[in-house]
Amino acid sequence: MKHFIKIVLVIISFGAFGQDMDLANEYLKKGDYEKAFTLYDKLAKDKNNLNAIHSNYVLCMTKIKLWADAEKFLKRQIKTNDGNPAYRADLANVYEQQGKLDEAEKMYNDAIDDAQKNESSIYVLVDRFYTNARTDLMVKLLTKARIAAGNENKYAYLLWRAYQLEGKKELMIEEVLKYGLYEANAESSKSVLQDYLKDEKDIDLLEKTLYQRVQKFPNEVYYTEMLIWHLVQQQEFNKAFIQARALDRRLKQEGSKIFDLASMALKSKDFKNTTSMYEYITTEYPQGEFYPHARRLLIYCREEIVKNTFPVNPENIKALIGDYKRLFKDLGTNARTMEGLRSMAQLNAFYLDEKDTAIAVLESAIKIGGNERDFRDKCKLDLGDIYILKNEPWEASLLYSQVEKSQKEEIMGHEAKLRNAKLHYFNGEFELSREILNVLKKATTREISNDAIQLSLLIEDNTGLDTSETAMQAYSAIELLLFQNKNKEALDSLQTLFVKYKSHSLADEILWLRANTYLKINQSEKALEDFENIMKNYSTDILVDDATFGAAKIYEEKLGQKEKAMGLYQEILQKHAGSIFAAEARKRYRQLRGDLIN
Repeated sequence: MKHFIKIVLVIISFGAFGQDMDLANEYLKKGDYEKAFTLYDKLAKDKNNLNAIHSNYVLCMTKIKLWADAEKFLKRQIKTNDGNPAYRADLANVYEQQGKLDEAEKMYNDAIDDAQKNESSIYVLVDRFYTNARTDLMVKLLTKARIAAGNENKYAYLLWRAYQLEGKKELMIEEVLKYGLYEANAESSKSVLQDYLKDEKDIDLLEKTLYQRVQKFPNEVYYTEMLIWHLVQQQEFNKAFIQARALDRRLKQEGSKIFDLASMALKSKDFKNTTSMYEYITTEYPQGEFYPHARRLLIYCREEIVKNTFPVNPENIKALIGDYKRLFKDLGTNARTMEGLRSMAQLNAFYLDEKDTAIAVLESAIKIGGNERDFRDKCKLDLGDIYILKNEPWEASLLYSQVEKSQKEEIMGHEAKLRNAKLHYFNGEFELSREILNVLKKATTREISNDAIQLSLLIEDNTGLDTSETAMQAYSAIELLLFQNKNKEALDSLQTLFVKYKSHSLADEILWLRANTYLKINQSEKALEDFENIMKNYSTDILVDDATFGAAKIYEEKLGQKEKAMGLYQEILQKHAGSIFAAEARKRYRQLRGDLIN
């Protein structure tokens, strides 16, 4: 019976504690420190409550300036808790608030010294310093603890946070890199660097620090890998290749990491540097597992450079076809090389106007592909494109529809659907096109989804109840001419169209299309006029960052006006930070500025 009564009394006592605690916390939250203090003071009579109320109790005493009570309470806490460093820090904070700076400094130093005796105390004290916004003391504590541990990389996670709060970016970067030395932390360290280093100065500082680390610790592979990662983020593939090549030779990686880097550069359409990487693999490892793929992709990269060097030289196209034929002769037509058949067919069709030859190559490729459904369907998409060149839209649509059916919910099925939508668009069948595009807006890949959204918006903005479709029909017909490489016809139509519709919502689109057509026939100064027209007269439209980048490239590559180009690249970074051209603009700006960070 006595035992039962004891349990009941404990329950009642605990309930009273809970009520007082909740009420005290509520007063504290409202800023009524005196009422909160009265309740915490009552609870403090029972030593079992002290740990639960400690921080709030001390806070109330300091808020209502009960300095003597706070000092007395904290000294008793220190004595009864074996000199707990966190309580010493609280007492130092009370001294500091009273202006007793000498006593505060001594107590802080005592707390830091005491914490060294027990690693768990270090973490408790760090938390207390963080709560009190004393990052300088966090650094002092952790630096001393690191020296005592004899490990210059220990506590890096806590130190980088302290330096970040203090705004000391250089020290923060060094600690983040140390934190990432442990393999399990490598990815999170990358996330930290991406989250906290945004502006140009910070990015330059990171690059400089990484180069210094690579030079200081030449045997630490991690720093070289982090430098390569950073350079890839900045799309500095040439610099990344230099580092990856050194690593490849030192670690005898047989081109594996170079091949991965080349894949990233290829995805970013940096064909020049990708070419160098594939050349390295084919030269250094002719017997390696990556050789067949690298050799085919090397031709493909050269092909992209030729196709984007205007005006396109037919002799260079023929040379590329010869390269593909030698590839098949040397390595056979198999899974590693047969994508080259598609490339060869497209070159014949789009650049040499040998459409029947291209069709024959693709039909042969489909037979060679056998049961390779994906390859066979890619060839069918290519065939569909060639039938558009031949002005046979029904044949094209039939092939696209076959792929849609074969690859129902797959990426290639969505691509086939997109091509059918574009075919309807070319034909001026805007409603049919838009129905398909509305489905594709939720496509599995960002690229297809973005293309669908972009074309859908173009149609919606320029057709409808209060907008005649005449201009849009003329514009889409010109896009078909450009697809068919009928550049002169397209240009004549664009010039007529702009004169007629310069006040229409399509005006900036017409200028954009005309500028890019001028580039194809190597009339860069006329292209520049159109880009600058967009920048000046259509600055609120969505193509202004595209036009700014296009103009900057002409000033840089064609006119050799370095300062003008730099100004436009900088404009993209400042006014259009979210543009898809931002990373490339930053890279080109830094190159023109003469940055040589190594």
